[in-house]
Amino acid sequence: MIRRAAGLLLAALLVSACTPNAPEGVDKAVLDEAVGKAVGDPGTCVLIAEGGKTVYRFGSNVVCGRKLPACGGGLAQTPDDLLEAALAGRTPMTASCPSNPDGSRLVAWASGPIEGHDMVYAAVMEGDQVPPGVVIADKLDAAFKEAGL
Repeated sequence: MIRRAAGLLLAALLVSACTPNAPEGVDKAVLDEAVGKAVGDPGTCVLIAEGGKTVYRFGSNVVCGRKLPACGGGLAQTPDDLLEAALAGRTPMTASCPSNPDGSRLVAWASGPIEGHDMVYAAVMEGDQVPPGVVIADKLDAAFKEAGL
């Protein structure tokens, strides 16, 4: 029984050590709550990078690791792919399109610099009732400010 509890504790510590926490000086719980209120959904992933390193993630490994249509006629992409592009270009980007052949589900992307900081974000939302990427970008801008970014 004690070995099992110790094993579970060790596993939890290892997983939490690998998961980005929050940008320095920002309370993760406050940022999670602000992002959750703004765009929280089981199909949402939000990443923040600073200095080329991911410092925050909102969303599950499954959602944040999915390849979804890029909405520009290009190949499918992951949120990490969009984050890399945001780091390279530092230009805001939004896009929306169907995520399945019959058009019953949508995907929306948003990325760009975080105002007043040397950080960028990338976000994706996928589901049957998804707002356009431009709306996600606007909501995240307000959420980041609410959380102290």
